[in-house]
Amino acid sequence: MLATGLCFVAVNTIVRGLEGAVPAAQAAFIRFLFGLVFLAPVILSALRGGFPGQVWGLFALRGGLHVVAVIAWFYAMSRITVAEVTAIGFLNPIIVTIGAALFLGERLAARRIMAVGVALIGALIVLRPGLRELDPGHLSQILASVAFGASYLVAKQLSDRVPASVVVAMMSLTVSIGLAPLAIAQWVPPTMAQLGWLGLVAVFATVGHYTMTRAFAAAPLTVTQPVTFLQLVWASLVGVFVFHEPLDGWVMLGGGLMIGAISYITWREARLRARVQTPPVGATKV
Repeated sequence: MLATGLCFVAVNTIVRGLEGAVPAAQAAFIRFLFGLVFLAPVILSALRGGFPGQVWGLFALRGGLHVVAVIAWFYAMSRITVAEVTAIGFLNPIIVTIGAALFLGERLAARRIMAVGVALIGALIVLRPGLRELDPGHLSQILASVAFGASYLVAKQLSDRVPASVVVAMMSLTVSIGLAPLAIAQWVPPTMAQLGWLGLVAVFATVGHYTMTRAFAAAPLTVTQPVTFLQLVWASLVGVFVFHEPLDGWVMLGGGLMIGAISYITWREARLRARVQTPPVGATKV
């Protein structure tokens, strides 16, 4: 999940640098076309093997959710700062964590609920809703976060049925199909430089989705998702040093609360794992 966060911050940085020069649906479509090139061998192998009907339904559901999410996200990146996009994106792990408890039967301990709540308060401090005028980009990113969260819940179900590489590859295929008519409807000829940057977005995004899916298969969502809060720190640094965006005390305060909550969750999980793995003194040696 740490590798996933770094990849997604790299994606944010590149898309922010494009500054909306390519329409959102078209930029997303080109990004996923590059992803198809990278994942073509996996896609062809998976299609030859076939899937049960229920798995096809999950692929289609995730593809539809991701179409909505990526269009809204590309639009938000052209309107608001990198730190704001990342902060609003923390709705995503909150939705995933709560959804995993409600729909996937994962246990959500009281202490972890409190830690996630503290992290959410930190994100709200960064955003300061009600204290300033909201841009359409803020609302678009809220929609993207909700759709991404739902998509990741579906990904968790898929990771129990097919390999991580297949989950990522089939997402690229279904999303490309869903985005195609929207991209064609507002097509603007891209420059070679724009194509190159979008290709790099595809590299980072594909690697990020693969590492995320591997994390989903290795541990419960309530363990993996809080790590994504670290993206705010990295995104804020990118905004300050690359795009010269302001970094005020509210962002530092909110980010500090998030890091504190994440540190507590990580420490707590490490303690629990050590308690389970350490054998009693009189245990039989094998």
